[in-house]
Amino acid sequence: MRKVAVVALAVMASVVLGANGMAESGVKEECVTLCKDAAKFMNEKGFYPTVFEINKKEGKFVSKNTYVFLVDLEGLLLAHPFNQQYIGMDMTGNKDSNGRLFVQDYIAVAKSKGEGWTEYMYPTPEELKKPTPFKEKVKSKKISFVYRVPGKDLMLIAGYFE
Repeated sequence: MRKVAVVALAVMASVVLGANGMAESGVKEECVTLCKDAAKFMNEKGFYPTVFEINKKEGKFVSKNTYVFLVDLEGLLLAHPFNQQYIGMDMTGNKDSNGRLFVQDYIAVAKSKGEGWTEYMYPTPEELKKPTPFKEKVKSKKISFVYRVPGKDLMLIAGYFE
């Protein structure tokens, strides 16, 4: 009887872990798809219509799990659906809670490989809503996909929290 219980627990644990891995895989795929769709949109419609669309909180590049934002290769934020107050600002000095210059990581990926993943610690959207100062907010691991727009000095980024 004890063996059956242990086997049942092991099976349940593997199902839960497998489902979690599949869910993460789906969000990763969504990040890639949204970034590449935004690049295609930019190539078809142009820069300004893309900026306009990215800035929409309920636009085509915002989903339940992630959203796309636009940064140039100098680190200037050009479009963001939820942090429009920072548009036009140099983001290269932004550090996570471990001192990692994560926007510089974005730039390095975009310039060297054209696309790839970065990891850093950042407050979740729920944590950002709390009235505590930014440096006191709880940080979580954020994984972001960086995609350089082909032929342009621009990158599209979408991420999720682990």
